Amino acid sequence: MMISFSGTQFPKEVILFAVFFYVRYDVSYRDVEEIMEERGGNVDHSTLNRWVIKYSPLIALSAKKNKRAAVSSWRMDETYIKVKGEWIYLYRAVDKFGDTVDFMLSEKRDEAAATMFFKQAINDNNFPKQVVMDKIGANFVGLENINILLMLAGIICFVEIIQIKYLNNIIEQDHRFIKKITKPMMGFKSFYSAKATIAGIEVAHMIRKGQLPNANIPAYKQFMALAV
Repeated sequence: MMISFSGTQFPKEVILFAVFFYVRYDVSYRDVEEIMEERGGNVDHSTLNRWVIKYSPLIALSAKKNKRAAVSSWRMDETYIKVKGEWIYLYRAVDKFGDTVDFMLSEKRDEAAATMFFKQAINDNNFPKQVVMDKIGANFVGLENINILLMLAGIICFVEIIQIKYLNNIIEQDHRFIKKITKPMMGFKSFYSAKATIAGIEVAHMIRKGQLPNANIPAYKQFMALAV
């Protein structure tokens, strides 16, 4: 997927470097604005915001297509992100080795949201043999809904659901990177901007974990390569 940068005032390398720096490190837009100014680029923080919102979701789509395939044992959980002063929910899954499987931002934490997350994760990845989760009922029912769909489709092999909290430590630890980056952002002003920014943060985290091709080159170059 070729991402278009037509009509932009700055070269795509400058834009992508700024976006990567924001979603990878615990900095504010004002911080990135100062860094860009020191490098000879006069970029307003509102312009940086528009770049992140426009390009992060596109980079994330490319990352999902190119990342290393997850193994069939998943760990699933949700964490919290503040939008307009209210907490909303970030559904996430990693495999047993810690590789990111998928993520989804939701305004609600219920059966419908959990079901939607599992449908998305399965569509974008290999089918899991088992999913470890905590004892939140909505998540259990969400995955049970997937098993019901499999049964109706005549597929005998179901997803095993394991509800043992200590086995989920790996994803609870994985949440910490996301929370560390979002903390200086002091909350988001809209669901749309939160969803776009989180997508970029998740990509930077995948790169950090070595999930993408060319893992031997600098992280920002891996990020840029996803735009080609």
